Amino acid sequence: MSAPENVTPVIEARKVTMQFGGLKALSEFELELKPRELVGLIGPNGAGKTTAFNALTGVYAPSSGDVFVSGERVNGLRPYVICQKGIARTFQNIRLFKDLTAVDNVRVACHHRREAGFTAAFLRSAAFIKDEASITRRAEEYLDVMGLAHRRNELARNLPYGEQRRLEIARALATGPKLLCLDEPAAGMNASEKVSLLELIRKIRDEFGLAILIIEHDMRVVMGVSERLVVLDHGVIISRGPPEKVRKDPKVIEAYLGDAYLAEKQISVPGEGA
Repeated sequence: MSAPENVTPVIEARKVTMQFGGLKALSEFELELKPRELVGLIGPNGAGKTTAFNALTGVYAPSSGDVFVSGERVNGLRPYVICQKGIARTFQNIRLFKDLTAVDNVRVACHHRREAGFTAAFLRSAAFIKDEASITRRAEEYLDVMGLAHRRNELARNLPYGEQRRLEIARALATGPKLLCLDEPAAGMNASEKVSLLELIRKIRDEFGLAILIIEHDMRVVMGVSERLVVLDHGVIISRGPPEKVRKDPKVIEAYLGDAYLAEKQISVPGEGA
């Protein structure tokens, strides 16, 4: 579901490089997502995918190059500031507040959207109480979207693994993002949970009108949900385009998908004999 050509990208990376001493983890990385686009970022372990996420979301300041959010350069801004500008993310390793309930995990993410100030909170004024009620309702709506309404008062640590993943997505959504970055959301899920996740990702994009950028190792998940793919290897983009094009790219097959995937999908490599 592509956006019109003249729409300002939600996020744009221009020649972003990340250098750690003698290691160049990302080299002149370029990416552009417009509203409602769903893009997969794939590649072998150590390719630089999470480094790219960290550069886009402010965890790392690029060694060179620029990152723009809705046309505004955000290099060097703190992650929470970039989040407030509309870029939310989940993590490869779940980072919930384990000893808070599901609803309180989501309520925390609504903090920057609060209307009542410190004085109102200190005095517990009527405005503060109204604000708290509104935030709770909003958090419950996100739990419902993620199929977690029945877990409202359970501690995050007690939720099954797949539901913890969904709770983290609910918390990211509660920040009111324009772009949702999902770092291996299907990791650790069984086959049926992955199918549900595919449906959920599409639902989130359609219901909230978000752009979504997803890192995922499960090719069935990422190729089943993405409209286009960007492939990294050793910090360099080696291919990009629609899934049907990328999965036939000899460079991608050699670096990542491998001969087993090729045989399974019965894909012939261009230029090779029958």
